[in-house]
Amino acid sequence: MYLWKRSSKRYNNNQKTKLLVLTCGFPKWKNDHTDPFVYELSKNLAGDFNIYVLNYYSKGSSTYECMDNMEINRFKYWFDEEKNLTDGAILANLKKNKFLWIQVPFFLILGFVSLIKLVKNHKIKIIHAHWIVPSGLLAVLYKKLFDKNVKVVITSHGGDIFGLRKFNFLKKWMINNCDGITVVSNALKKEIKKLGIKNDIPIEVIPMGIDTCLFSPNKYDESIKKKYGVNGKFLLFVGRLSEKKGVKYLINAMPDILKEFPDTKLLIIGDGEDREHLERLAKELGLYGNSIIFTGALANHGLPKYYATADLFIGPSIISSSGDREGLPVSYMEALSSGCILFATDLEGNKDIIEDEINGIIIKQKDSKDISDKVIRLLKNKNLYYEIKKNTRPSVVDRFDWKVVSFQFKKILRP
Repeated sequence: MYLWKRSSKRYNNNQKTKLLVLTCGFPKWKNDHTDPFVYELSKNLAGDFNIYVLNYYSKGSSTYECMDNMEINRFKYWFDEEKNLTDGAILANLKKNKFLWIQVPFFLILGFVSLIKLVKNHKIKIIHAHWIVPSGLLAVLYKKLFDKNVKVVITSHGGDIFGLRKFNFLKKWMINNCDGITVVSNALKKEIKKLGIKNDIPIEVIPMGIDTCLFSPNKYDESIKKKYGVNGKFLLFVGRLSEKKGVKYLINAMPDILKEFPDTKLLIIGDGEDREHLERLAKELGLYGNSIIFTGALANHGLPKYYATADLFIGPSIISSSGDREGLPVSYMEALSSGCILFATDLEGNKDIIEDEINGIIIKQKDSKDISDKVIRLLKNKNLYYEIKKNTRPSVVDRFDWKVVSFQFKKILRP
């Protein structure tokens, strides 16, 4: 959970190395639904670095504020419209509305100008860019054009490598001209090596972390079941409603699950470009609002009780039609830390976190029948269910807690 300690006072500690976090994913205001992992990592680094964050401005956010020993700067790139390029997932917005391409040059140019000003004004020594495009591009351009001594470390979260394949030549150039790159899974590391990058570019596998005290089995809350009328088995999905999440395969698995366990309910927490399509699918199956409930997006600090109360968390992620796929979803770690059994597909990256029938269940991609068969089998086999459940939290608590993860990043980011 992030505590929004907001202040207008400028943060300054000249005894620490100055680190600029360049990102397109940072909370815009209190209880924003943006995944908070960049915020949490930066906050955990603030004890060792002077943290400056550069992110884009959204309608209603502040262009400058201080919070949790971090100085947050947001640049404006367009008018205060209701729908802009960065209101949601950038790539999804561009696919849906071609007009938004007009904003891209302004976004890149004004973002770069803001980067130049921040680095020069504060004499930044290190730039930590989250996502290769666009943050990594801007960081490497600055290094090449203005200061070859500034250290640039890029962190890839998945979609920036697996997607946008027509820009692989640009990704290769960016990685070859940075000082190091971190990735959230071994599958991503393999994919980056396929680009043909230099052998001397260090690639470190460091996942995003979680607050294992916040995401805990003791957050179980019976009122969640009462709120949604859950009288039987409680299935849960949390994430963006986009193609690569594979939620339609989970929805299509529900009729067979309901034949065996009629009182089962599936809660789908999240929003995204596929929500309307998925709701329509649930309606066609006659399950919308009854056996399948869409809650919309919820703030991260409100999620622990859902994970801890659910019987199963199902992550049916796939390789999308464009080749895009996830790196290592933070929601999987949050579910396991909460003591919830995880179902995850056979994507290579998921092997970093789940062992089949040890701390979770592996399911086939794009296979609703495999999902329903394995859910039914586990729910019928109480011995196996509780054997797996006892291994969920221990499998992540010592590997993915923010204290462990931030320590790994500190070693990479030091001058």
